[in-house]
Amino acid sequence: MSEVSPVITKETTMWRCWVGFNISHSMAAMLFGLIYGFLAIAHGSLLFSSPYLLVVGLLTVGGLFVVGKVYWFSTPFIGIGISFACYLASVIAALA
Repeated sequence: MSEVSPVITKETTMWRCWVGFNISHSMAAMLFGLIYGFLAIAHGSLLFSSPYLLVVGLLTVGGLFVVGKVYWFSTPFIGIGISFACYLASVIAALA
């Protein structure tokens, strides 16, 4: 993989594409957790009163859950599954 270029360009290798893909997607999952964790702790009333933020959060963590089931190995899938369950529980508790 470190010597084969993707068909679309000769400027990189498959190895660099693969590593970059994994890093960027890991950063996206961590960014989601950091932003929504901060909002829940510091600005809970804003987060739980905004249908937009709740739906965007649900779609993001739900999408990561589906991607995790299809493409990831068990450890990150379990982690995102726990995150998804906690997100749903917090929304249900806030709306109750």
